[in-house]
Amino acid sequence: MTRHGIRLPAGQDLGRLSPCVCNPLRMVTRAVTQLYDDVLRPSGLRVTQFSILATIGRIGEANLKQLEDTLAIDQTTLTRSLNLLERDGVIERASHPDARIRAMKLTSKGRRALEAARPLWARAQDKVLRELGTTAWADAQRRLAHVLRVAVKKRRPKRKV
Repeated sequence: MTRHGIRLPAGQDLGRLSPCVCNPLRMVTRAVTQLYDDVLRPSGLRVTQFSILATIGRIGEANLKQLEDTLAIDQTTLTRSLNLLERDGVIERASHPDARIRAMKLTSKGRRALEAARPLWARAQDKVLRELGTTAWADAQRRLAHVLRVAVKKRRPKRKV
């Protein structure tokens, strides 16, 4: 079965995915990302770019640390994405009292791109929630938030005293 470029093995019982925590999470993430990307395609944005723009738009101006923490994204991936968004003219550097801190804000082009993409994002969101159900999604969100907290906590290096 192929759905948005993801091939599931013949006879794959989706109720019995790998016992590995990481693999099924990555499979779901890839499939959902592709679904959102397909719906957002007319806007010219991918869902990862939409998420960054929406976060900057909500905060007003955001530095790398704020974006890393809010989006749970590593600095290398975030920097690469920000450089592309800056190149495309949808974000620009914002002045910051500490010149060492890279802060970003939306440009007028970025605000227009975000506003054009919002209804498409809402369509993708509705599509998933219709199939999943809002109650099931609320439960999944709670469980995924717990997995995220555990993973972030376990990933942080212990400080020597």
